[in-house]
Amino acid sequence: MLKVAVLDLYDGTQNRGIPSLKAILDGSALVQSYALFDVRAGAQLPGLEYDLYISSGGPGDPLSGDGIWDKAYFDLIDRIIDHNRVSQDKKYLFLICHSFQMLCHHLQVGEVIKRKSRSFGTFPCHKTKAGTEESTLAGLDDPFWVADFRNYQVVRLDQELIKKNNYRVLCIEKERPHVPLERATMGIRFSDEIIGYQFHPEANPRGMLFHFEDGFKMQELIEHYGEEKYIRMIADLKDPHKIKKTYNTIIPTFINNCYQQKTEFGEVVFDQCH
Repeated sequence: MLKVAVLDLYDGTQNRGIPSLKAILDGSALVQSYALFDVRAGAQLPGLEYDLYISSGGPGDPLSGDGIWDKAYFDLIDRIIDHNRVSQDKKYLFLICHSFQMLCHHLQVGEVIKRKSRSFGTFPCHKTKAGTEESTLAGLDDPFWVADFRNYQVVRLDQELIKKNNYRVLCIEKERPHVPLERATMGIRFSDEIIGYQFHPEANPRGMLFHFEDGFKMQELIEHYGEEKYIRMIADLKDPHKIKKTYNTIIPTFINNCYQQKTEFGEVVFDQCH
């Protein structure tokens, strides 16, 4: 069974990301236990005693830190990367949105810039050639549908660095023919053990529907984004082949892959009482 560390980057703000991650972990028969670490508000970081690390989304500028929590965070990431270079007992890392942007900047994979307007809602996401071969995307359509809420984006990738390190770009954002801007990178596999997505694969459509169909929230969203976009988003959340399929596929598959690889190595002992 797997021991999981959840790295909370929400900085104490109210969010749906951490509850959604907890629901996925609570529902997995492969997870023995998990612990939450308040990275930004509490500068809490685990050591290397966990099998799998899931780093959350979060608010604000992904390039901004206080020199304490962000230094400790990147130190942990570097330790995981260094550990995997020399040890057969691999540590697995899954990064979501804000965390993905931070790592891309840390590794100098591409530029992290502010979007001209906020991405908010449900959108199609297109696989690259590498994405069609990616296990966590297997079974998803092309394009597949994602929940995407962000003010920043990763663009202008360093192709030489990507080739040198054998990073695999997995997906890019929807095509916008009327907007003369580069499409953002939405997912990268950095190694066999480390992967990140710029959208929210943990987004639970049931919880989102409950939140967005609330009368006050509904009116607020319609005022900000328009009735047409609101109606389309609600329809996408109710469609079992869109956000629900993404929710049921990406992170559960990553957990399963981690378990299988750890089991093959002989590090994970099945707990009959779980």
